[in-house]
Amino acid sequence: MANILVVEDDRNMRLLTSARLSDHYTVSTACDGLEALDIIHKGGVDLIVADIMMPRMDGYELLKTIREEGYTTPYLMLTAKETIDAKQQGFLLGTDDYMTKPFSSDELLWRISALLRRANIAQSKRILVGQTTVDSEKYAVYTDTVYVEFPKKEFDLLFKLLSYPDRIFSKEQLLSSVWGVTTESGEDTVKTHVSRIRNRLSEITDFRILTIKGLGYKADTTPEGRS
Repeated sequence: MANILVVEDDRNMRLLTSARLSDHYTVSTACDGLEALDIIHKGGVDLIVADIMMPRMDGYELLKTIREEGYTTPYLMLTAKETIDAKQQGFLLGTDDYMTKPFSSDELLWRISALLRRANIAQSKRILVGQTTVDSEKYAVYTDTVYVEFPKKEFDLLFKLLSYPDRIFSKEQLLSSVWGVTTESGEDTVKTHVSRIRNRLSEITDFRILTIKGLGYKADTTPEGRS
């Protein structure tokens, strides 16, 4: 499940937007650009939805900073400004899309889905690896002969890894993405959940969760990984 970062200084708008998106995505929030930058640096953010007018660091400066740092994360600007100049500035800095307040929640979801699709970020509710289905509606992994149900956090962690096969995620990135940036859990939580996932998948041979020493974890879906 993709991780959306909502950056908005208005608390009510931040909570409303987060609540609307949380049925479809994992959502992190920040109240300004500086807080958002800290979250982005931790990794695991798949798309940013950011207001323009914010204290400390506004949406323009946040966008300019992450693009200069080499981040290509899809960026959707939300603003009360409807002028051509405001839109031009956003696009020149590298925004991918632009919405003017007030906006429709449904339209926001459509635009986010389109941006993620263009960025080739997996949005399917099911992932098929070999003969194995990983189903986010049932929190289950199954074949013709094996059916394994998962607790939500374990499933979300597995789905995150399988959505980006062969990409290495640090424990910190996985913790932020699955448990949220405000979690009080430590990185050992990720290690424990990976161990439990492996135990539950003992009869599944189409993929493996590998430990990459000193770096983190990745899902191996190659034929060699299925042997």
